[in-house]
Amino acid sequence: MTAMPTAVRDSATMLRRSLRHIVRYPSMTLILVGMPIVFLLLFVYVFGGTLGAGLGGSSGGRAEYANYLTPGILLITAVGAAQGTAISVAMDMTSGIIARFRTMAITRAAVLTGHVLGTMIQTLFSLVVVIGVALAVGFRPNAGLIEWIGAIALLALTTLALTWLSVALGLVSKSVETASNSPMILVLLPFLSSGFVPTDSLPLGLRWFADYQPFTPIIETLRGLLLGGPIGNSAIIAVGWCIGIAALAYLWAKRLFNRRASH
Repeated sequence: MTAMPTAVRDSATMLRRSLRHIVRYPSMTLILVGMPIVFLLLFVYVFGGTLGAGLGGSSGGRAEYANYLTPGILLITAVGAAQGTAISVAMDMTSGIIARFRTMAITRAAVLTGHVLGTMIQTLFSLVVVIGVALAVGFRPNAGLIEWIGAIALLALTTLALTWLSVALGLVSKSVETASNSPMILVLLPFLSSGFVPTDSLPLGLRWFADYQPFTPIIETLRGLLLGGPIGNSAIIAVGWCIGIAALAYLWAKRLFNRRASH
């Protein structure tokens, strides 16, 4: 059997393993879905009246802010799901299961690919739930089919990049506890972007950071696609960030896994 079909078969096997873990431990999925929903409800119903009035627009208030906020919440959903991957990878590396896999005729990369594909499916489910809640609290996108496809593709690419980065962070961690803390910077970055307020309302130094960090162009592109606003060059920058992070994180993760799996 050639290498490519073997790798696909092994990756499918590891994907089934990852999905079984997700089903067996639903509390993790509930946490990943619950966190962005809590943020959504908190900011819309507690701060939305004031922040929405500052945004202007035809409706103002909470309705306006729900539209502004939801793209950032969708990104937080993807970040949260990717964070769980670091924990799962660290558990594999510290539990001895990798040593068992080494005794089998299995493609090494399939172990990591299974984690990544499982997270992608888990994230898709989480995004559907969060979008449903967002619609219930006043999110009113005016995107057509093409715009929705573009938004979903960007969220998938973002999830892929963040998941491979989380895989690498899980591999470099010496314990599960360390792996749970390593991706925290990814959780904080959306709060220092245009996800909650326009960057021009921030102090100068913080505004510079928010404008040039990777999550702001991703959020602005999602906002433009879903709400029909201007996108400018945000889409190109967002895709560039995602591809760059995904490529570097994949190479880093592959190197770390090969080094640790050979010990």
